[in-house]
Amino acid sequence: MIEAFVSAFITFFVVIDPPGCAPIFAGLTRDCTPVQRRSMAIRSTLVAAGILVFFGMLGYKLLHALGISLAAFRISGGIMMFMIALDMVFERRTQRREHRAEEVNADPEHNDISVFPMGIPMIAGPGSIASAMLLMARSDGWEGSLVVLGAIGAVLVLTLVSLLSAAFLMRLLGKRLEAMLTRLLGVILAALAAQFVIDGVTIALRL
Repeated sequence: MIEAFVSAFITFFVVIDPPGCAPIFAGLTRDCTPVQRRSMAIRSTLVAAGILVFFGMLGYKLLHALGISLAAFRISGGIMMFMIALDMVFERRTQRREHRAEEVNADPEHNDISVFPMGIPMIAGPGSIASAMLLMARSDGWEGSLVVLGAIGAVLVLTLVSLLSAAFLMRLLGKRLEAMLTRLLGVILAALAAQFVIDGVTIALRL
């Protein structure tokens, strides 16, 4: 049970990347009051939580309705996660996040960033949604599902903390340390993605 929680926690932590969300949030909310920043941080986390829980709980039924096997989804999800890992290693993911933040910041009518782009896709993006569906489908019974939901909750709490302390984290980490951490998490995510693909192929060969 502990191993399952640690595995799920690491997966969501790497995919969501709470420290990497902090500078984006700080940039988007630099003209806001502390009360507005706190409110948007909480709303962003709640929106992401709702999306991840929804797809985690109903994802397998959706796959079944579409006629998609679990093995196929593990392979495709693993490949997609591997592509995200490559982007993290080569800093392309950070560049895209910053570009998206600049586009939103350039729109004077876009004052509330809690739903877009923070809630989705920066926190609850394709990688984290696929991870929620994969891990929930792989879990055994309600206990396994609660472990995955607990891991999601723990990572989202850390994400909320990083958003609330975004300015402090920016001063603490700096650009170089943040880039190094992102690359390290990318390498870990690549290994996790490869394991998803191996598991999917193994299941497919048994059928």
